[in-house]
Amino acid sequence: MGAGHGHRLFFHGHSAVHRAPAHLKLLALVGFMLVVVATPRDWYAAYAVEAIVLLAVIALSGVPVGYLAPRMVIELPFALFAVLVPFISHGPRIEVLGVTVSEPGLYAAIALLIKGTIGVLASLTLAATTEPQDLLRGLQRLRMPDLIVQIMGFMIRYLDVVTAELTRMMTALKSRGCDPRSPRHWPVLARSLGALFIRSYERGERVHLAMLSRGYDGRLPSVENA
Repeated sequence: MGAGHGHRLFFHGHSAVHRAPAHLKLLALVGFMLVVVATPRDWYAAYAVEAIVLLAVIALSGVPVGYLAPRMVIELPFALFAVLVPFISHGPRIEVLGVTVSEPGLYAAIALLIKGTIGVLASLTLAATTEPQDLLRGLQRLRMPDLIVQIMGFMIRYLDVVTAELTRMMTALKSRGCDPRSPRHWPVLARSLGALFIRSYERGERVHLAMLSRGYDGRLPSVENA
């Protein structure tokens, strides 16, 4: 990975968490999440311990909680699903704030929210303390299949390109009186997103052809030497 391809989630710092080898951080994250997922849903004391451990790592990293909190919006779809679980689940019913819900569904929703929040926060902490190229090096050291590492590397490289193109398309639509938030204009938005997908696919083909013309044989130079 070349210089200048750091991602927006990274928070520059010099803490012990920042300096830790990427492959060890990846293993720690996977192990931590396996423990979180395996925790029985009614072991709230265990959840509290896991949250304290995670907050301690965040404090050690020096990444402000205010930096991570806005980025947890990615959890919103899972949170909405968790809110629906008590209403669509079967089993004994209980009343909560004047609303009758499924008791097993309520406990399942609480556990889902806790595990999801811990998982998202742990992943954001890894992203905030590890540069993308370091993550790729870590995956290589963990013997991740080379093709998957290549795909992830190109995804990181071209994510900003596609995002910038989407921003330009949205600006053009708004300048022509189209409101992407209005259901009346959703067909136009859908066609625009379809066009963006086709452009991205065609760009990928051109990049691949350019790589082949330069001697690409299925392997890229190791990011260890990048």
